[in-house]
Amino acid sequence: MTDQPDLSSTFVVSMTTRIHRHAAVYAEEIIDHLAGLDGRHRQPREERLLDSFNTHVETVVASYEPPGIRRRGDSLVFADVYAATREPHTDDDEHGTVPLEFLAALLAAEVEFRGPLRLSGTQNTMLAEVYERLGDCLRSAGLPGHAALAFRRAGSLHRQNEDDDDADRCGLAQARARFEALPPSWRRTGGHISDLLCGYGYQPFRLLAWMALLLVGFTLMISFITGVEVPATFYLCLMNFLNPVGVGDTTDIGGVGQTLLVIEAYVGTVSTSVFFALLVRRWFRL
Repeated sequence: MTDQPDLSSTFVVSMTTRIHRHAAVYAEEIIDHLAGLDGRHRQPREERLLDSFNTHVETVVASYEPPGIRRRGDSLVFADVYAATREPHTDDDEHGTVPLEFLAALLAAEVEFRGPLRLSGTQNTMLAEVYERLGDCLRSAGLPGHAALAFRRAGSLHRQNEDDDDADRCGLAQARARFEALPPSWRRTGGHISDLLCGYGYQPFRLLAWMALLLVGFTLMISFITGVEVPATFYLCLMNFLNPVGVGDTTDIGGVGQTLLVIEAYVGTVSTSVFFALLVRRWFRL
């Protein structure tokens, strides 16, 4: 059984009822919004929905006046609302796109996050786990903008606990959700490339692996075109990748090989610069 906070049970029940009522109204707004979408658009623009959601949250927060400030450090005010999100749900849910319990839990989490009661470190962790669970559900339900909000809140709570690894995980999930919320355009192509190369900056060592593949690829191409042995070509490409070689070092490989080395030098300069920038950002949390 879920531990209840040391607050008036009548107050908690009243606020929970109010949250479910607002969640039911908001669920209808989501259904109406999705029903009015042009079929040519894969993902809806969720700005208006999120504005409406914020209005619902502010309305509930305005009436969120706890009878006291005492509560146990291992509990959340709306623990029972969050507990419902741990139960499995089927696709034939009453509200179709996302279970009502998850909308109620997201609204409750926002109220608790913005409310007057200060969260302890344990409560930060518990509420962050709720947000992450909600983010996964909302993203799979076709509401990536809402998922980005949930992951952003989770990352903020982890940072308050100085849990950098969990904050980075949430940051990556938020970046991917925000990318999915974009309308189809060139920006989505750029997002695909960024995620593939370095996980939106949260996985810099993925870029290091791509650099190794580029080095091997240029080595094989230049060796095949020029006929120079692979070990010698690999040494030349390795030096050129880190520091462009001079004209005198490339006289034996011909014009095509020189062109490939120039391309490799530019790619290497950009790749190493981005890699070290991301590495410094990760190490020093800039």
